[in-house]
Amino acid sequence: MYKNFNIAAAFFIFFFAEFSIAHEEDEILGYWLTSQSIVLVSKCDSQLCATIEHIFVDEGTDPKSILDENNRDKSLRERPIIGINLIEGFEYQKGLKEYNGGKIYDPGRGRTFKSNIYLLDNHNLKVEGCLMRLCGDEEWQALKVTFDEDGTRSAVLKYEKN
Repeated sequence: MYKNFNIAAAFFIFFFAEFSIAHEEDEILGYWLTSQSIVLVSKCDSQLCATIEHIFVDEGTDPKSILDENNRDKSLRERPIIGINLIEGFEYQKGLKEYNGGKIYDPGRGRTFKSNIYLLDNHNLKVEGCLMRLCGDEEWQALKVTFDEDGTRSAVLKYEKN
């Protein structure tokens, strides 16, 4: 009996050690708090994607009713903002802390910009959008999202501000 317990204990220790190492290497993957939304950065095939999961709106407004009305492509103006993938052209590489040469879509402006993404030492994600040689950036904060039994979710900052 103790032999089986030791084997099972060793398996769980190995599994959780591997999981925590993998998690550290993939810090870019997960939920992020932006200035106007919550975004899920995940691996989509071989690329990174950043899907809008929630947008902040006035109380009483259904976030799903907010449309991509500023999109330069008129055929996309009726789609909800929630569910849009914001980034493209970033080849996913496990453990990479800097992604260059992709594009990011800004629903507020309805435009796509050249983009770079940096995982900073403070665990924030610096997302940069550039037009010609002028660049602007925003830091996204990592979130820990909990899924409740009733299907609701709650989120807290994953890392304390220093």
